[in-house]
Amino acid sequence: MSIPTHTTSYYAASANDTRLRPSLQGEASADVCVIGAGFTGLSTALHLAERGYKVIMLEGSRIGFGASGRNGGQIVHSYSRDIDFIERNYGQEVGRQMGKMAFEGGEIIKSLVARYQINCDLKPGGIFAACNAKQFRELEDKKALWEAHGHKALELLSASDTRNYIGTERYAGALLDHSGGHFHPLNLALGEAAAFESLGGVIYEDAKVINIVQGSRAKVMTAQGSVTADFVVVAGNAYMQGLLPELEQKAMPCGTQVIATAPLSEAQQRQLLPHDHCVEDCNYLLDYFRLSGDGRLIYGGGVTYGARDPGRIESLIVPKMLTTFPQLKGVRVDYAWTGNFLLTLMRLPQFGRINGNIYYAQGYSGHGLTCTHLAGRVLSDAIAGQAERFDVFAGLPQYPFPGGRAFRIPFTAMGAWYYSLRDKLGI
Repeated sequence: MSIPTHTTSYYAASANDTRLRPSLQGEASADVCVIGAGFTGLSTALHLAERGYKVIMLEGSRIGFGASGRNGGQIVHSYSRDIDFIERNYGQEVGRQMGKMAFEGGEIIKSLVARYQINCDLKPGGIFAACNAKQFRELEDKKALWEAHGHKALELLSASDTRNYIGTERYAGALLDHSGGHFHPLNLALGEAAAFESLGGVIYEDAKVINIVQGSRAKVMTAQGSVTADFVVVAGNAYMQGLLPELEQKAMPCGTQVIATAPLSEAQQRQLLPHDHCVEDCNYLLDYFRLSGDGRLIYGGGVTYGARDPGRIESLIVPKMLTTFPQLKGVRVDYAWTGNFLLTLMRLPQFGRINGNIYYAQGYSGHGLTCTHLAGRVLSDAIAGQAERFDVFAGLPQYPFPGGRAFRIPFTAMGAWYYSLRDKLGI
């Protein structure tokens, strides 16, 4: 039997904890069974354990195996669709409620790192970079929108000011979020797992769930065992194929690609990112980058619809990196990897209940680092009987992609091409 391993990422190569937890053998019982040891599952399990619940987590591969351990590692607030979109489409009250929660996930991350002394290279500061004048005007609107919902730690940067933060001529201006930040995501996941275990929580790895038998006490089954629980939380996101088909119809796995360079000199680091903030641009298919704890440039971007692994990641990402930082021509790439996130039609997360005691949260649409941590708190509140905030998310419509499984990929790719063309033309 093969031992499950992480992808060949920089994060896996620099993980603080490489232990393999045991697989589930035989029958077990818990108050709550959480399926999936990514950030949604870890945040839920940890918040429930802090409340005194007996929680068992089942992970089909390794802790942080999916997007939670492979992403850009950036604290970016709000949702993939911002609060103004929610207000226009779902009403002022829903927008107000979601606006109240939009900045909570980042604070949860910071509080967990501090409370449990998690070593994950957490650094402050995040930048949204405008590639043209239209995008800069949109950043002005974002600043006003976020400030109207109580988020004040924002600073607009002119094109010349932006060059003091990012060593490139590429950008027409930027929005600096002083409350943003970045970190080593796999080490954060491993640290949260250790915190959960310190409270009595149990994690099984290599424990892929093959069936959920619904009932007043649900039975979650793997190939070699089962967990019976009062509540189940399904948190497999893009790595849950075949378990609950009704959820798969509502979302589509997509891949994104990331590289990590060789360690750069201190002079190179100061030239690229003098203040060591993370950056994402404002394109529909955006680029994102930051410096790692050991001085590598981590650069990601692009989307592969349907989560197909591209043949050569460097050929996709290195040209993007050199467009931003031509001074890095010839730099060595030490790591290249891809990972899947789950896209929804409306690009808003999907929360819900099945049969009253099976909860799910999925579909963060590439904007999941903060929202997954918020989801964990909201799910734990709902299980404890305080479902008001959960119901705000659960009340959002959950539409299937047009065209069904056969045509959702080409239809979505056509839409992405259209918005990418608008980005290039600045319209």
